[in-house]
Amino acid sequence: MPSLDSPLEMQRPPIVRFGAGQVATLADWIAKSGARRCFVVADRVNAARLGVLGLREPGLFGEVKPEPDLPNLEAAVAAARAMEADAVIGFGGGSAMDLAKLVAVLIGSDKGLRDISGPNRAPKRTVMLVQIPTTAGTGSEVGTRALITDPETLNKIATESVEMLADIAVIDPQLTVSVPPMVTAATGVDAMAHCVEAFTSRRSHPVIDDYALRGIQLVGRYLKRAVEDGTDIEARSGLALAAFYGGVCLGPVNTTAGHALSYPLGTRHRLAHGIANALIFPHVLAANAAAEAEKTALVGAALGFGTQGRQAVYGGAHAFCESLGLDMRLGAHGVPRDDLAASAREAHQIRRLLDFNPVDLSEADILDIYEAAY
Repeated sequence: MPSLDSPLEMQRPPIVRFGAGQVATLADWIAKSGARRCFVVADRVNAARLGVLGLREPGLFGEVKPEPDLPNLEAAVAAARAMEADAVIGFGGGSAMDLAKLVAVLIGSDKGLRDISGPNRAPKRTVMLVQIPTTAGTGSEVGTRALITDPETLNKIATESVEMLADIAVIDPQLTVSVPPMVTAATGVDAMAHCVEAFTSRRSHPVIDDYALRGIQLVGRYLKRAVEDGTDIEARSGLALAAFYGGVCLGPVNTTAGHALSYPLGTRHRLAHGIANALIFPHVLAANAAAEAEKTALVGAALGFGTQGRQAVYGGAHAFCESLGLDMRLGAHGVPRDDLAASAREAHQIRRLLDFNPVDLSEADILDIYEAAY
């Protein structure tokens, strides 16, 4: 693993506004930026509350899917081009913000997603990009990656470029107060998974470790509080900060096996990303525990369980997630058991993540995890 003197590059938006009520500053920033035709990318829930942004007659694509696919992206790009948008605003969870990133780089280009997918292939962005998260989960507001599902293969197409880095990220915990308890729980576990996987990755770096561990501690302290009382603004703020830290971790380090195993559950069976991560998290943490004993102990301490042995790690992580009210049975979420083998094959091919897991998981190992989670 890299040492403290190993080189590291971190990329974040030049402006990050964090805190309750900060969304009220957006309109003034837009006016000073010179943008005149704002285009908001949102899911249906957030499309219904555009008024909180304080913008004058913005354009809108309000049909973002939970697992956005290529047609969803193409429709958003077409709508943005039709109004000749000069500012794109991602308003929602990770799906809306990922779509906004891609809309922002494609709107002024004749290229399609497959022309720009992979690292550093996106064209130069010609419009402003604003990110406003309404959940505390993905940390996409501060990242340079976007994931879109290919409807033909059901695989996620990853695109990464500094051109997709927002000009400003506005993180207002008040926007998350209305998030239902189970969505709060699932997205909070997603934020934690970003931090844990980066913390234990073969690419982990001491600089990122500090963000990761702090993010895990924040989730341990605040997630259950926010689930039990959605109006607890201190808890909501703590989770928003944890999600931000998770997003910081994703840039230089990224996730590992937990996300690799969760992706097929989302693309093949429309399982919400946060739920998929929660179901897989205890199993992968336990599988990696022996290889990363010291860091696993720190994770356990942050979440309130002991880590003496693989079963203790699994049991503690499972109990943590279950205490949030999550049903931790994969079969309870509509995933057919006869598809687990196909999902394991697909997950095993996600080498961009699995190659940096601290333990080498075979396809059989992955299938065993799915079976145990079922």
